[in-house]
Amino acid sequence: MSYVAPLKDMLFVMNELAGLAEVNALPGCEDATPETVEAVLEENAKFTGEVVAPLNWPGDQAPSYWKDGEVFTTKGFKEAFKMFGEAGWQGVQHPADFGGQGLPKLVATPCIEMLNSASVSFALCPLLSDGAIEALLTAGSDEQKAIYLENLIAGKWTGTMNLTEPQAGSDLAMVRSRAVPQGDGTYKIFGTKIFITYGEHDMAENIVHLVLARTPDAPEGVKGISLFIVPKFLVNADGSLGARNDAHCVSIEHKLGIKASPTAVLQFGDNGGAIGTLVGEENRGLEYMFIMMNAARFGVGLQGIGIAERAYQKAVGYAKDRVQSRDLSGSAGPVTIIHHPDVRRMLMSMRAQIEGARALAYVAAAASDAAHHHVDESVRKANQTCYEYLVPIVKGWSTEMSLDVTSTGVQVHGGMGFIEETGAAQHYRDAKILTIYEGTTAIQANDLVGRKTARDGGATARALIAQVRQTASELAAVQSDDLQAIQRQLVLGADAMEEVVAFVAANFKTDIKAVFAGSVPYLKLAGIVLGGWQMARAALISQDKLQASEGDSSFYKTKIATARFFADHILSAAQGLRTSIVEGSAGVLALTEDQF
Repeated sequence: MSYVAPLKDMLFVMNELAGLAEVNALPGCEDATPETVEAVLEENAKFTGEVVAPLNWPGDQAPSYWKDGEVFTTKGFKEAFKMFGEAGWQGVQHPADFGGQGLPKLVATPCIEMLNSASVSFALCPLLSDGAIEALLTAGSDEQKAIYLENLIAGKWTGTMNLTEPQAGSDLAMVRSRAVPQGDGTYKIFGTKIFITYGEHDMAENIVHLVLARTPDAPEGVKGISLFIVPKFLVNADGSLGARNDAHCVSIEHKLGIKASPTAVLQFGDNGGAIGTLVGEENRGLEYMFIMMNAARFGVGLQGIGIAERAYQKAVGYAKDRVQSRDLSGSAGPVTIIHHPDVRRMLMSMRAQIEGARALAYVAAAASDAAHHHVDESVRKANQTCYEYLVPIVKGWSTEMSLDVTSTGVQVHGGMGFIEETGAAQHYRDAKILTIYEGTTAIQANDLVGRKTARDGGATARALIAQVRQTASELAAVQSDDLQAIQRQLVLGADAMEEVVAFVAANFKTDIKAVFAGSVPYLKLAGIVLGGWQMARAALISQDKLQASEGDSSFYKTKIATARFFADHILSAAQGLRTSIVEGSAGVLALTEDQF
């Protein structure tokens, strides 16, 4: 089935919830006018729908393969990526000084979502390049920026992130790759890196590996990790490509999903040492890599939203076409399955979760733009804190949501969903990795608990809850059964989240295992409450539009109905999650190791 970008919802969220007009008013964001943004999204929808989306199924059936050290991507990927780069899509949010479009993150966000709806496997290559670009913009030297950024932003070269080693997964303190200084400003890199997305491929002229390694006198643990640029081909002084570097792909992984995206095992230094240059200062590599990781974590959250949207569209198409059983109201003959209440429940569950996650992600993107561009330092700081709080939620909740939605998509198809040829199963398989890479859901939850809640005593979380309560007050003033129902659940959700934040802040130092026993439920609770908050805001705005007889009444009625469903069926779980967090640690920690 073809993919049609949900432009109307995207533009509604950008304009009404994320505040595109306010972002457009920020210094440096003047080009992001509503007319320009709409034109950009329409062009991106056309490219992703017509060029990339048709490659998704072939990529699963005829994935990338390794032969004699080289990786060959699915037929059509190379040509599509060339078009992607030439059209400027890699550079939407990157500086015009290096050939980018310089548009706000809020504008890049729906473009990234659309690319992932079209093909997660394809979209992974630009995702890693985005991370490399962000790291070099922040920590790279002027010389490094001059050598690498323009080609990365143009899509002529691509980037990778090299953290994981066979013995060092999430625990980067165990990284053992070595970087030996040569006395001329370069280093020789030795080691093995695994799970390197697009670590080798045939879609670009060069691959810019960003590699974590230790210098000979580095301290142990994460404080002794440095970051290095190790290109596949060395770059000459005039910018032309030179000799092949001593960095080679020795295999790629065979995976459950995202099969068209090559996941490489890279070997550095088997033939004398791979030449690398230091990014920033020695022993600050993890700090710089976190710049890449935060960019990538937000991007993976959008992957979850994108693939869920694709699965939803496929499920709706099937439900409108598949004839099975009579209508419960007593029709004369069989009807399409969308007439059956439980199928509608499943479709509404898919739709509501996607819309809630999309809204929260776009609002987070707008906060990032304000953090970078606002003239008032205190406003910048407040928005940066808000964005940092939301990133693990966008990553963790949206990807867990994508598993639920793609699984439901298979269920809507019934037995045909279990058959590969229908395509529903591919979305389910592709979605599974999203809860794992760039930090598992548990790692996102640990970040939310430790760095984002306990560190400031819950102040950032409580500031968000205060905004949720303000929206609930506005709902209470509207005479509408739907909005009153939403208001009741939003208040209960805010109460639940506030109790959990208080529990985390009060017990983090005295009963840390009890706190972390509920860390993932806390992340999910935060997602559904804050996502429910955005759905409630959408319902309020839609009600105002209807009363003023503005715009598409059917669209606004649909927004209210979807927000009501979210409140009744998803936000209503908040109280149960609260109980599992605040009162549930005893059961989590009760058994000894031998009892499992």
